[in-house]
Amino acid sequence: MRIVGNQVYTVVDCGAKWTKVEGRANARLSCIKGEIELMFLGEYTHAIDDKGRLTIPSKVREQLEAGAVITRGYEKYLLVYTAGDFARLTARTATLSPTNPENRALLRVAFSGANEATPDKQGRIIIPPFLRDYAGIQLESECVVVGVGPNLEIWSKAGWDEQLKIVNDPALNAKRFASLDLAPGVEAAIG
Repeated sequence: MRIVGNQVYTVVDCGAKWTKVEGRANARLSCIKGEIELMFLGEYTHAIDDKGRLTIPSKVREQLEAGAVITRGYEKYLLVYTAGDFARLTARTATLSPTNPENRALLRVAFSGANEATPDKQGRIIIPPFLRDYAGIQLESECVVVGVGPNLEIWSKAGWDEQLKIVNDPALNAKRFASLDLAPGVEAAIG
């Protein structure tokens, strides 16, 4: 995806050409599926109110209008799935044998904390107390909403500050990006 001014362009033919995606702030054309996929991008700081409501950033709100599910993340954060992505997760877990203890643990992690989280007319979702406790998010405090491609993460401000220490390490990032093969010349082919 490339953003030029306020115009959004997306890769067509796996990087050979860019095209505008009408009316979509965070979209790309999947080279695999051949259809538009939504992406969550950016970092936003918002306060959670005294009723446990968090305003979803307006730039990503449209992607959750058809429904969303919020659940525990892999670390001490909350993970927000679109309804479609959560349905795919549900379908994948239906193939797991319940006789395997690891599968049962996975099902508990995935579903025991899951809660519907469709934004209201003001773009707010309710974060239940047990999920706030898990992520260390207090009422009337700041939290950080982070776009990570197919999902959103919701962090306590302190938790995100700790993550930034890991995320912003130049030596580790060099190793992380090495596997992506970001060879020079790709930009010239797109431009």
